Amino acid sequence: MRYFSVAEIAKKWDISERSVRNYCAQNRVDGAFIAGKTWKIPENAKKPVRMNKKKEQSVTLLDVLKEQKINKYSGGIYHKTQIDLTYNSNHIEGSRLSHDQTRYIFETNTIGVENEVLNVDDVLETANHFRCIDMIIDHAKTTLSENFIKDLHLTLKNGTSDSRKEGFVVVDYKKVPNEVGGMNTALSEEVPGRMKGLLKEYNGKKEKTFEDILDFHVRFERIHPFQDGNVTLRYCENVA
Repeated sequence: MRYFSVAEIAKKWDISERSVRNYCAQNRVDGAFIAGKTWKIPENAKKPVRMNKKKEQSVTLLDVLKEQKINKYSGGIYHKTQIDLTYNSNHIEGSRLSHDQTRYIFETNTIGVENEVLNVDDVLETANHFRCIDMIIDHAKTTLSENFIKDLHLTLKNGTSDSRKEGFVVVDYKKVPNEVGGMNTALSEEVPGRMKGLLKEYNGKKEKTFEDILDFHVRFERIHPFQDGNVTLRYCENVA
């Protein structure tokens, strides 16, 4: 059995390569499978029957993110989301890595340094942030819970100097007061109750609007449930 590439099938079927990938990701091409980072498609595979326009447009951003994540697709929305979101959220938290350095870590899992001193925590949190985004994409259809948010925080701070500090908790909410932008946040003893209330209200909405997401972000920041890394988690939680 001979197998064709996405580009070859796209030319044969006279459609875009993106359409071919979507068909494969939706299991609509018999015998197609992923080998390494690319789809392999049987030479005798039949072009899927075109659905009506409404169904054709039902492919969501989440579908595209999952498909590009699986295929390690370079230059797509997944690639851009990982780099831009990680750079911007970490930069707000004080990371000194440049956008190019962030991109290099994502694309090569290495970092080149010349006449420069880098903070190890900045590098670790950048690599960990990529994992957080993958976790969000993989669990985007799961109800947002306290345990999942705590898992994200543990993943983000794993291996950093903060995780080794006495009194700094990476598997639970903060134990001492903190502030954001000079404003006081929830007291440590208030955090569990306020987080439960926030999630109960948020998860109770059948269809979440952009305004609902913004409201969640604002209230999450006012609680500031973790000792550090709250801004990064706020951006991660609704990436998908």
